[in-house]
Amino acid sequence: MILPQDCRLCPRLVAFRYMQRTNHPGYHSKPVNIFGADIAHLLIIGLAPGLHGANATGRPFTGDESGDFLFKFLYRYGFATKPASRSIDDGTRLLDCRITNAVKCLPPKNKPIASEINNCNRFLEYEIKSMPTGSVLLALGTIAHRAIIKALGLRQSGHPFYHQVEYTIAPSYKLIDSFHPSRYMVQTKKLTPEMFEEVFIRIRRFLG
Repeated sequence: MILPQDCRLCPRLVAFRYMQRTNHPGYHSKPVNIFGADIAHLLIIGLAPGLHGANATGRPFTGDESGDFLFKFLYRYGFATKPASRSIDDGTRLLDCRITNAVKCLPPKNKPIASEINNCNRFLEYEIKSMPTGSVLLALGTIAHRAIIKALGLRQSGHPFYHQVEYTIAPSYKLIDSFHPSRYMVQTKKLTPEMFEEVFIRIRRFLG
């Protein structure tokens, strides 16, 4: 299921992306679709496109500091061909990995509202259920985690978010949580490189 580039499910987000086209004429400023290998066993789910990252480039976690932090570890652990992703033309490929967001359009102040998360959940559900049995779902942040739980039809109360927590969603998936690698989280050291590396060690341990 490819998210239509003229999607109008969320009026607030539609108006905001038109505003961004005026403010930044060269930016993508449309819904951002999933990126990665056609067949993959790792699906990374973030929050939403960043203003000067995916909203600008049209590719998840591409062109901003969050993406730089993520791709360093994707490359180190064999999931990417390059240690940084700066544009859709940089030749970066993902290996056995795909990246998406819980919300596909840039939200004001990077804070989607509940109806927007719910509207996009149909697309996330399809992306998750397209993954093969034995896949890992990596949730970057609380909103991504909750969107995954909703897409899988599970109880939120039975699956709280904690950094590095793991849930086995039998028989198909392993869900691993991490704090989001936003500039704020990294600069305040709420998420350190060592903490993020431990997440990828667990992923590689599970996938082999």
